[in-house]
Amino acid sequence: MFSSLARLRVVLFTTFLFAFFASAREDKLFTSSVTYCRPPESLLVQQFDVTYFAKNHSVSFNITAATVIPNLDVTANLFLNAYGMKPVNLTLDFCTILDGALCPLPIHDFSGHASLTIPDEFSDRIPGIAYKIPDLEAFAQLTLTERGTGDVKACVQATLANGWSTHQPAVEWTIGGITLATFLVALWQSRSPNTILPFRLLDMISFYQSIASSAFLSINYPSLYRSFTLNFGWSMSLFTTRSAAVQFAINDMRARTGGGLANSTTNSAVGLVNRKLSPFNDFAAASPVQQSMTEISSSYYSRIYNAAGNYTQPLAKSIPLRQLAADSNAVQTVTEDSSNVLQAGIPIYVNSLHIATANAFMTVFICALVLIGIALFIFGLAFAVLFVMERFNLGQDDTRLKLRYSCTPLIRAWSLRLALIMFFPIVLFALYQWTLDDSWLSVLLSVISFIAIMAGISYVFFLIFRQVRRSDTSALYSTTGFLQSHGPVYAQYRNARYYFFLVFIIGAFLKALFIAAAKSNGLAQVILIILVEISTFVALLTLRPHKTRGGDVFSSFLTVIRIICAGLLFAFVESFGVQPIPRVVIGAVIAVIFSVSIIIIVINLILNLGSRRLGRKKDDDKPSRPASRQESADIMLEKGLRSPHSDSESTVTRARNPTPDHNIPLDPEINRPYPATPTTAHSPIEYESTRARDSASTNFGSVLPRRWSITPLHTPTSSSVDHSTATPQVGIMARTSEGTEPPSPGLQAGKDLRTHSK
Repeated sequence: MFSSLARLRVVLFTTFLFAFFASAREDKLFTSSVTYCRPPESLLVQQFDVTYFAKNHSVSFNITAATVIPNLDVTANLFLNAYGMKPVNLTLDFCTILDGALCPLPIHDFSGHASLTIPDEFSDRIPGIAYKIPDLEAFAQLTLTERGTGDVKACVQATLANGWSTHQPAVEWTIGGITLATFLVALWQSRSPNTILPFRLLDMISFYQSIASSAFLSINYPSLYRSFTLNFGWSMSLFTTRSAAVQFAINDMRARTGGGLANSTTNSAVGLVNRKLSPFNDFAAASPVQQSMTEISSSYYSRIYNAAGNYTQPLAKSIPLRQLAADSNAVQTVTEDSSNVLQAGIPIYVNSLHIATANAFMTVFICALVLIGIALFIFGLAFAVLFVMERFNLGQDDTRLKLRYSCTPLIRAWSLRLALIMFFPIVLFALYQWTLDDSWLSVLLSVISFIAIMAGISYVFFLIFRQVRRSDTSALYSTTGFLQSHGPVYAQYRNARYYFFLVFIIGAFLKALFIAAAKSNGLAQVILIILVEISTFVALLTLRPHKTRGGDVFSSFLTVIRIICAGLLFAFVESFGVQPIPRVVIGAVIAVIFSVSIIIIVINLILNLGSRRLGRKKDDDKPSRPASRQESADIMLEKGLRSPHSDSESTVTRARNPTPDHNIPLDPEINRPYPATPTTAHSPIEYESTRARDSASTNFGSVLPRRWSITPLHTPTSSSVDHSTATPQVGIMARTSEGTEPPSPGLQAGKDLRTHSK
């Protein structure tokens, strides 16, 4: 019985689950925004929601509108633009339909909803892909033209959508969750300055910023790609909230300090986009698949009218005409000369997140303040825990001592990481704010932020170069406190390439400068950014800065991805005139490339979760298991004394040949020659080849005599004496020296014995 009940539950659950997805994926088209394409004269629209259902070929609409001019005879033109093509273009005369009920156009204000059935001859014109493709690029336009004069009395545009988009909140939360988890693990592992994960965290966030900023250029992006990049807007500190209280506060601040640009809005920004850009694509030539219908049979419209009567509730005249006209600002007028038109680049991007163009920097500034506040809270909590441990003697003495000396360097290190993360957003939007003629307070705060972030980063660079100048590059990696505090900048690079961090910092600054300063020329922006990425890639190949080949490969991979995707952006340059459908395909390709790269980054993070060092440990650096005292002594006798630095202070580098060219500092005990212990009283014969070599010129001890060197034969007596008086320390591996050493006590006793026998 239990089994039958369980099966029934499974069947019911599956049925409801499939029904849910079937409802969620219902094929439909609906209006996503409504705007006037001409200043309204005869028709005022406050709400215009239309939805077409493909399943039953029906149209449901909810309209609040009014006509205000009496005795107006008009003709209507309705056309549909989808990806630059115009498959539907209808012109109809209101005086020839519905027995002239709409001629002249009656003065009427109404609010209501209805449902109509569309004949198959028009439903079949809509391709099936229109219901599936994400971020549909289509709009419908209704134009009312006065008969006789030809004057346009009303023009309304409505963009269409199908419910599918590449901008998904679930994707944002997933990426943000992965980043947060990586941060927590990196925070735990950052006690050692040589762990990999903190550097991979910076690489990942920098890559997210590259994806988001790739949609900041002044080019004609397809809606699909622009929506995809919105998933990474948080990496540029462009956070939005449903309440929009922060944006309203910024609007009020700007209004009080001389701001005159458009404010943020909770409505969709797609209706304010320049008509030459996606999703309108009004620059494209009309498709030959057009139909001009100047005469439509009255019977057809009678069928529509009768069908509407079956489903339509009585249209309520509940809204006074004066109130409707006052509230009509909800539907904005967008023309070529309008000041509210959104141009390509940052304006469209930030307004798609319900952030006004003039509010972009202030949003980043407030986000930076919030992050600083969170960081100060965490730092204060760490100091409080340390104070409690010191006050009440909690934990072991060694633990408290380690925390006392490592707490401040860790705080400095994470402050530096936070500055590196916020460097690109603050510099970019500060420079962009200077190009806007808006609030003086926003400009002042942008100047202060720019100077602060540049001064903080530059001061760290000054400390690094000063440390190198005072001693050498090895001091950067051997001084524990300095390495822990400033290691996030250079610790992942080799000693000889410690300065490579300048390549990425300068590259980020140049990209921010090109995006903000060259916003009027999209082609120049693309070219300059590609040059920056190519220069970075050449520097990686030439200098190979990382301590491991894996680090060089990973950085080169990310740079190559950025170069490829930046090169594909040429298809979006307006002057090249690429048609909308090819642009959508290229945008999808770029989105797929970035998505696969993110998966590879996540896999790399997982593989490095347990890696505690920047490189693979050498075999002679540390035994694989805890060695006994005797084994440790044997290892030290065999391989020489170890470096005086502990594991936490030493860094693992590439394998290098032990030549004097590397200038590796050696321990004095290792550099000391081995003592010479000759086996006979006769000193070895010095030959020209051996005298030419000076043992002091090498780091490897004394030079051994050649195995085939000719020495005088020993007499049997002296040989026996030598063997009998040899010291027990001399073995098979006894070493000799080219220099003259005083004879050992055993050898001196042998000489005295031979003299006495004679």
